[in-house]
Amino acid sequence: MQKIRSTFTIDKAVIDELNAVAEELGEKKSHIVEKALTMYYDYIDVAIAEKRLKALDEGKSETVSAEEVYRALGLE
Repeated sequence: MQKIRSTFTIDKAVIDELNAVAEELGEKKSHIVEKALTMYYDYIDVAIAEKRLKALDEGKSETVSAEEVYRALGLE
């Protein structure tokens, strides 16, 4: 997997906790952040799915049949 260096600003309390956890576990901070973000993305996937299902239930969104998707992609 390709690694990309990134810079961002985080609250000092979060960094302090990250430093403490990294030291306690003997892991790199970047590894802990990567694992935490992966877990968060899994959580967000569920939240997005629930939002989309709610929109379907409320009639604010529609489904598209597989046949329509295949036709749009030229896979018929």
